[in-house]
Amino acid sequence: MSETEFRHGKKRFYDTTKFPRGFAKSGNFTLSEEEVLTLFGDTMLALETGELTPTNAEEKHFLKVLSHPHKAKSKLERVWLKYIQLARGRRRFHTLNGCKRGEVPREEYESELVLED
Repeated sequence: MSETEFRHGKKRFYDTTKFPRGFAKSGNFTLSEEEVLTLFGDTMLALETGELTPTNAEEKHFLKVLSHPHKAKSKLERVWLKYIQLARGRRRFHTLNGCKRGEVPREEYESELVLED
């Protein structure tokens, strides 16, 4: 990751509330994405919240990407957008049972069968 002008974080970045076992073990990030998040995540979070001001063109572009995600070019930007979506986005929940709208629940269907006999 030496080809980037982006500053390393002052400390390693971890999100123990959303990813308690680590980024890579969550199954959502690769090992290289985990490395990017732990090395640069502290700086990216500080830039996003306004605690740090951008010092170079790459950091200024990162701030633009936060408001326009389709302009993401670098791996750092894409990984941070992925992190934001997974950590702050809405989680999907799939059930194993249920009925579609307009569908008669099974209990009502069975009671109708018994009445017809």
